[in-house]
Amino acid sequence: MDPRVSFITLAVADLDATRRFYVDGLGWQPEMDVPGEVLMIKVGDRLLLSLWVEPAFEGEIGPIRRGPGLAPISLAHNVATREEVDAVLEAARAAGAHPVREAEERDWGGYTGYFGDPDGYRWEIAWNPGPVGRLVLP
Repeated sequence: MDPRVSFITLAVADLDATRRFYVDGLGWQPEMDVPGEVLMIKVGDRLLLSLWVEPAFEGEIGPIRRGPGLAPISLAHNVATREEVDAVLEAARAAGAHPVREAEERDWGGYTGYFGDPDGYRWEIAWNPGPVGRLVLP
């Protein structure tokens, strides 16, 4: 098996709110949009973010774990400069992201901040000057 990820699939409570956030707010273009079921957005050369309304997700995958606290996952969007980190966080804020954690210098040498989408999934916006950053930004 090749080491790669083709889809990141997240269950969402309100697909219309999710569409407003990602498509209308952030300006991302859907590859597939089935109202009431799924929204798929190309987020890499061979990577799709697949946002399924909870009942459809559970019908295919099984029951969703529910409870207090954050989902134990974060998604990352790396950018080429510190300034882009701040610009993306501001765009997310304008699109209705909540909460938005302002960017800060990290011990490992990078600069990152976070925002939450309508379902609370956390996106890390990161500038990474090290070798991992060179892997994701040519």
